[in-house]
Amino acid sequence: MTDRTPIESLLRRDRWLIGGALVAAIVLCWAWIVPMAFDMYGSMTGSAAWMMTSRWNLGHLALLFAMWVVMMAGMMLPSAAPAFLLYASVIRRSPEGGRTQAHVYAFAGGYLLVWTVFSLAATVLQRLLADWLILSPMMDARDSRFGGALLIVAGVFQFTPLKRACLESCRSPAEFITRHWRAGVAGGFRLGVAHGLFCLGCCWALMMLLFVGGVMNLWWIAALTVFVLLEKLAPFGAQGGRFSGLPIIAFGLWSLLRGLGVPG
Repeated sequence: MTDRTPIESLLRRDRWLIGGALVAAIVLCWAWIVPMAFDMYGSMTGSAAWMMTSRWNLGHLALLFAMWVVMMAGMMLPSAAPAFLLYASVIRRSPEGGRTQAHVYAFAGGYLLVWTVFSLAATVLQRLLADWLILSPMMDARDSRFGGALLIVAGVFQFTPLKRACLESCRSPAEFITRHWRAGVAGGFRLGVAHGLFCLGCCWALMMLLFVGGVMNLWWIAALTVFVLLEKLAPFGAQGGRFSGLPIIAFGLWSLLRGLGVPG
């Protein structure tokens, strides 16, 4: 068995650093989400105590925004991991292989920037829905008509060409990287933004369902995370994603009709 050259050892260490950073980021996100979710449906004297306020000042809004950012990162990074690792592999074999970590972190930064902007929009939307008394203090839909409408929108979106195109891009990271390749660290950042936009185009309607089941309902968060993971990575994900639209629509219609007082 031959000894590794210094370059081979460096590349092997580089893989561990990138993979370890990705795992650490996901674990840290869930390490904040899980205790807060349990406290939200418990005593609300721990990590969710800041939500018990009748007046949302700038500090509370900043915490709400941070909650959304961490939640989106924790939910989306697992399904994006193959794209990150594949991009790292491509960079290692390129003339810029000596700066693989910088490229991958730039790629990840661009990807997370998209979901950070989404988190800002979700924060604003949540406060508006709460002010309009559409969301309960537990951050779920008070009115089943509103929840039903969101479910129907999410279910119908599963069948649209936009959903299909964005999902295909997420499911084929090699093709995506080849088609949208940009050289340099700045190019990696732009590539990450592009991947984030495709990911957002694929999953925005599903993320809106957090307002149905509860923004901090741990089981709802976990279910959506697993759904996105299967849709993007499982062999049957594309077909299953489309077929899932039917039960989502059916559940939405049932909730809508119940809210309208129609016996069922």
